[in-house]
Amino acid sequence: MSDLTGLTIAEARDGLKKKAFSAKELTEAHIKAMEKARVLNAFVTETPDIARAGAAEADKRLAAGAARPLEGIPLGIKDLFCTKGVLTTAGSHILDGFKPPYESTVSNNLFNDGAVMLGKLNMDEFAMGSSNETSYYKPVINPWRRKGSNTPLVPGGSSGGSSASVAARLVMGATGTDTGGSIRQPAAVTGIAGIKPTYGRCSRWGIVAFASSLDQAGPMARTVKDCAILLKSMASHDPLDSTSVDLPVPDYEAAMTGNIKGLRVGIPKEYRIDGMPAEIEALWRQGIQWLKDAGAETVDVSLPHTKYALPAYYIVAPAEASSNLARYDGVRFGLRVPGKDITSMYENTRAAGFGREVQRRILIGTYVLSAGYYDAYYIKAQKLRTLIARDFEEAYKKCDVLLTPTAPGPAFGIGEKSDDPIAMYLNDVFTVTVNLAGLPGISVPAGLSSEGLPLGLQLIGKAFDEATLFRVGEVIEKAAGVTPRPQAWWEA
Repeated sequence: MSDLTGLTIAEARDGLKKKAFSAKELTEAHIKAMEKARVLNAFVTETPDIARAGAAEADKRLAAGAARPLEGIPLGIKDLFCTKGVLTTAGSHILDGFKPPYESTVSNNLFNDGAVMLGKLNMDEFAMGSSNETSYYKPVINPWRRKGSNTPLVPGGSSGGSSASVAARLVMGATGTDTGGSIRQPAAVTGIAGIKPTYGRCSRWGIVAFASSLDQAGPMARTVKDCAILLKSMASHDPLDSTSVDLPVPDYEAAMTGNIKGLRVGIPKEYRIDGMPAEIEALWRQGIQWLKDAGAETVDVSLPHTKYALPAYYIVAPAEASSNLARYDGVRFGLRVPGKDITSMYENTRAAGFGREVQRRILIGTYVLSAGYYDAYYIKAQKLRTLIARDFEEAYKKCDVLLTPTAPGPAFGIGEKSDDPIAMYLNDVFTVTVNLAGLPGISVPAGLSSEGLPLGLQLIGKAFDEATLFRVGEVIEKAAGVTPRPQAWWEA
């Protein structure tokens, strides 16, 4: 039944309805694939028993003609989403043993629509990273390899377990979170699709917080259509989340008509950065041509404050993180390292529980919020954030959607950049503006590098206009052709 792991969500949904195979068979095929691929380290916790119980329930509903939208579809859940009674670590030692007594709204929505949980996926610690090398549970390995090389590559981050498991056909789709590019960048370097919805489209309730004004959940899957199917289930208004927006959730799949004639596509000149690899520039030009061939027109636009986006992001995000992570003190849940008094217990627990990257960002965030520096750094960054959002508003007077690269290059080797935080942060250069402005962005697999590694193109849309991103994204996906699947070297 290994061929079942090659199906898309749309294909599996139709096959289950036609009774071409059962939910049990589909789930067992993915459990076997998951067990064979442990060398990729994509999972923190495997939940085969939960998956089998979900598949049995799905088969009963399918037999009764009462199938829900995701009935029997096996998914992975990023370990940032609280799952009732199932270990939830956020990739950190400090949450050792934490089994939430509640379910996140997003995962609850998926399970209520019939999805089956295969397990909790590895990630950068507290979602802080662009390569999945900061996880307490060790790095995730990208299923792709460079031509003629066995060097293990990063799967992007922070949703690296999600991207690797989808690309390796261990799960049919996965949840991710995106604070500065953590859905789109890993999607690009593993050859899959991933969308960061508009801020407020998906509830943040039950998701372990990194930076509350930037975090947003979204789906990752092998095709744009699969992402559309998943987002329809994930998105909802949630009274438990004060930032959740009370707007109807469109039928994204129905919006994918393939017709983009007359659509205006903006090309921001500021995204042509110094040192951009020639193959990224060439892919961008190719993407522009694909959209022109499909009847769209391109418009040059300017986003003049883009150059300030990375420094603004790396002030706002650590500031919010230093506040959010203050709750991890060894008192209420997770790790506790004893000390001679309560203060030393706090210090010992946080020193042992947080990794170096998390400690670095807490220190940066605490610094920029401290007396004497708050106005100089944090307030200034928030003002820049307003200007960045205004740039997009002006651009959308001329166009309907923006086209850019997703990442500045293909996947790199594990350890190649981990000693250089600045080089690591530059992986988010094309993605952080979207989070600062609260807009939706999707990465679409669009080609392969000279080394045979996946590359992605990014579409940025107007607020709550994810439907247009899916429509345009599918056009790019079809023009690019099917991205080859990685060779299953991990099964050898």
